[in-house]
Amino acid sequence: MTRRSLCIAVVTAMASFSSGATELALGEGLPELRGEYLSGRKAILPKDSSGRVSLLLFGFTYQSRFAVEAWAKKFREDFEKSPQVTFCEIPMIGGMARLGKWFINSGMRRGTPKSDHENVITVYGGTEPWKQRLGVKAEDSAYLVVLDQKGNIAWRHAGPFEEAQYQALSAQVRKLVSGK
Repeated sequence: MTRRSLCIAVVTAMASFSSGATELALGEGLPELRGEYLSGRKAILPKDSSGRVSLLLFGFTYQSRFAVEAWAKKFREDFEKSPQVTFCEIPMIGGMARLGKWFINSGMRRGTPKSDHENVITVYGGTEPWKQRLGVKAEDSAYLVVLDQKGNIAWRHAGPFEEAQYQALSAQVRKLVSGK
């Protein structure tokens, strides 16, 4: 085996090991996710949401923000007054877009009411393992995960806003809050 083919084999093996993130399953704990709130504070999930039922709304493209915002709007209407419940919109930004972090964050801050800056967590880099964990098939969709008070996955869904799916989400959140 030549030196070049040995290097290619090693790199290929390393790439296959590093991309082995498994899809999230109900009942399992959310793997640690680090990012930054629009307020500038560091974010660490699930630690930051511990003790509350949490809806995490992941988006992987600019287009996905429309689906994420539709889900977040309805969720906020129903649960914003409940101290036992929280939500986070999580733009997952990979590739060359990471180079525009300052510009992207500035635009999001301008377009988001200051009162919501603690509900938006930007994550730059490391998007591929999260795409695997969330089973991303259509990047322009919203990917939703509900965590229980201990940070375990209690509900998942992917897609645009749908009233029937929202009712299932809402029922799961109410069940978790009531402890039933």
